[in-house]
Amino acid sequence: MVLGTYKEVVAARSTDKQIQKIAQDGGIVSGLFCYALDEGLIDGAVVAGPTDVMWKPEPMVALTSDEILAAAGTKYTFSPNVWMLKEAVRQYGLEKVGTVAIPCQSMGIRKMQSYPFGVRFLADKIALTLGIFCMENFPYESLRTFISEKAGVDFDLVEKMDIGKGKFWIETADQTLTIPLKETHGYEQNACKVCLDYVCELTDVSTGSVGTPDGWSTVFVRTDAGETVFKQAVEAGLIETKSMDDVKPGLGLLEKLATDKKTKAMKVIDERKAMGLPVPYKGSGEKEDPLANV
Repeated sequence: MVLGTYKEVVAARSTDKQIQKIAQDGGIVSGLFCYALDEGLIDGAVVAGPTDVMWKPEPMVALTSDEILAAAGTKYTFSPNVWMLKEAVRQYGLEKVGTVAIPCQSMGIRKMQSYPFGVRFLADKIALTLGIFCMENFPYESLRTFISEKAGVDFDLVEKMDIGKGKFWIETADQTLTIPLKETHGYEQNACKVCLDYVCELTDVSTGSVGTPDGWSTVFVRTDAGETVFKQAVEAGLIETKSMDDVKPGLGLLEKLATDKKTKAMKVIDERKAMGLPVPYKGSGEKEDPLANV
């Protein structure tokens, strides 16, 4: 399945006005972590926290709802959250850890849980993994460069970034600017070119804006752990949902983008394999599902 396996997919958003005000889209990651923390389903969460350098996040262990909300919003540059999981367990003494991940990170987490050599103390303490849809990610300096050069705006004045409708959106206090997505190609992390996963297929719950109207998120509930926290949050009135049949553009656009990412990545993998370069998966002529055993 191009969208991975899942139990349920819905359009959803947080009902919390504070979360709605600061969230990237529907506020699902922030809402679920705050609920899970309040209900004792997790002891804390590893998130991409703010730093003194604007738009250059660092992983942090959030122990309160306020700390979770301080990290709200998508950052289009890398935050090594997987590294911080060890700190969450060893330094903070957490027994039930939540974390947010993009696809490459979620694969590392699942590999750790499947083959916990050297991390046995950690693997069974990861209680909840929330995933964010991701087509590509950018090194910090690349992000700064293409926004300054392509949009002609001072990077330090940017208040929000988003990707949608084939464009990279940039908001400042007094204007909204766009860059055609095709003009960002070449600035992304090199590893993104061989990544086959757009919708975080290996997480407990994955979410993103594509497929739903502004202010809402598409949510895939993928595992028992994800189903537990999501259903409880909905029943508690903290998240409202709609059927994907009732929203536009719906799953069709997600399926197209997920297929495009897999197709392009497999082409690069085949090219690298033909040149004798290392690749993360088998080529397109080989039958193994690259995500089947992680």
